[in-house]
Amino acid sequence: MYYTYMLRCEDDSVYTGITTDPVRRFREHISRSKRAAGYTRSHRAERVIALWKSRDRSLASKLEYSIKSLDKQQKELIALSGSLNIFSGRLSTEDYTFVPVSEFFKDDMQ
Repeated sequence: MYYTYMLRCEDDSVYTGITTDPVRRFREHISRSKRAAGYTRSHRAERVIALWKSRDRSLASKLEYSIKSLDKQQKELIALSGSLNIFSGRLSTEDYTFVPVSEFFKDDMQ
């Protein structure tokens, strides 16, 4: 199982990535360790704002790429709604399941 996630950073920017373990990956981002993404080392990650699961890395990567191609307003819309309808025709949206952030994270990590 792979996950595509969106993070809110301290400067209100949004970072998108993929992982097999959302909790571990978020901890890496907030620690700003060598394992954190370069972006989140310079734009401190504050919380996870959206999460989708998919069956394999290829699907997760396709969603990550699609989200990264959106403008900020569109990213905010899908993070708020969890809906991937904006990608209809480009992605098979039935390959992705929105996961409530609370399923993985305690309140202090959201």
